Amino acid sequence: MNDTPISKLLSRLDRVRECGPGRWMAVSPAFPDQRTGSLSIRELDDGRILIHDFAGAEVGDVLSLIGLSFADLYPPRIEGHSLKPSRQRHQHASREALRLIALESRLVVIAAENLAAGVVLDDDDRDRLLLASTRIGAAGQVTA
Repeated sequence: MNDTPISKLLSRLDRVRECGPGRWMAVSPAFPDQRTGSLSIRELDDGRILIHDFAGAEVGDVLSLIGLSFADLYPPRIEGHSLKPSRQRHQHASREALRLIALESRLVVIAAENLAAGVVLDDDDRDRLLLASTRIGAAGQVTA
């Protein structure tokens, strides 16, 4: 495996599976006893890596557990080159925020249907519902 940021990251994770071009899921090092992976990894066209742990671990904690830092999620910087915000990046952030809202909204709908049917949510389900609410609110700020 070559020494790109993505290969360095993936080599330190367990049960990595490719989900599509530039997308992987793995077991979060913060929750190693998971049956299925909660750590979502995406490599952008410019070599940057996005990570999200659906089990709730902070990215900094995940990186620390595998001996990496945020700097390891970026390709080497070319001397004299700087990234400037672009409309394309804003559109990408908006698309990702809308994708997250759609995903978390499905969870909220399932919980609402269960509640309407008289199903009592346990503590874990309530905590996950609150996390979904928080994520929807945060993602809504990106699209505003």
